[in-house]
Amino acid sequence: MNLYTSDLYMEDVYSVGSLDLPWDKLQGKCLLLSGATGLLGSFLVDVIMEKNISDNLNCTVYALGRNEQKAKERFSKHSNDPNLIFISYDVKEPFFRDNLGSIDYVLHLASNTHPVQYSTDPIGTITTNIIGLQNMLEFAVKHNATRFAFASSNEIYGENRGDVEFFDEDYCGYINSNTMRAGYPESKRCGEALCQAYKAQKGLDVVIPRFTRSYGPTMLRTDTKAISQFINKAIQGEDIILKSSGNQFYSYTYMADAISGLIRILLCGESGEAYNIADVGSDITLRDLAILIARTTGHNVKYDIPDDVEKAGYSTATKARLDGTKIRRLGWKPKFDIRSGIERTIQICSSEYLER
Repeated sequence: MNLYTSDLYMEDVYSVGSLDLPWDKLQGKCLLLSGATGLLGSFLVDVIMEKNISDNLNCTVYALGRNEQKAKERFSKHSNDPNLIFISYDVKEPFFRDNLGSIDYVLHLASNTHPVQYSTDPIGTITTNIIGLQNMLEFAVKHNATRFAFASSNEIYGENRGDVEFFDEDYCGYINSNTMRAGYPESKRCGEALCQAYKAQKGLDVVIPRFTRSYGPTMLRTDTKAISQFINKAIQGEDIILKSSGNQFYSYTYMADAISGLIRILLCGESGEAYNIADVGSDITLRDLAILIARTTGHNVKYDIPDDVEKAGYSTATKARLDGTKIRRLGWKPKFDIRSGIERTIQICSSEYLER
């Protein structure tokens, strides 16, 4: 998949790079990123690399991932750029790289992030979020990192207790921890606590961006999240399959807005604080989301019952709308609502699909 040939995708990259942010904090710095080839990580890499080109930012990105060939294909435009260095690495293993010298920013974005992974690799889901995180935290402490960012999730809020419409950063809902599916939200909760422990005990400066259900053209074709399946079906000319009544009411974020939020938190957020990256304009029920995608591509919505493997990975939360007040106080605002974000994703993905 070569997103660099898409004018719309590159427009998203340039748009984030042109935001009024204290980019000087990254001038000549080194950034280490786990999950570099993922939905959000790959877009962040492109933003930094293009910022280097346009504004001579000279920011070096150490991109961590398990598949070097995949990384070379994904970042083909920058494969010979000395400021992008790929390191083959599984975050669940101890990370020792004395030759790297000082690392200014460490971002832990690696995670199992879709339902089939939760149900088929529950151990890997938990260990990436806890052991992998600790490995990155230890590395940050050893290399005197200026700041550490842990990519958390809307899932840490659990199920809505019925007492609020929106989850602010202090809300805590119910999670039945004695289930296999609890491995993802509980390990994200534990991960946040681990970050606070490193801040208190090791003096590490940490920030915690909490992402909603993110989407965009950087989605992997193997992603089993509902929104990813809907979009993949639609661009392949198939009807949308909805495997529930679709009453679930969630917050979503287009990838460019999610990364602009992450960068703002990294550069402007207060140490030790968590921030929801969310906006009410991208809140929608699963049923309405399916209808939106179907209508955008001229298809229909059909209902089906999920198999046991799929069902085991599904969230039990029926309403999870995040309050974005706190990050708006930092100056963040999204460029896309759910309709424009979906339409843009389909435009970019459709052109890429037809070119293959």
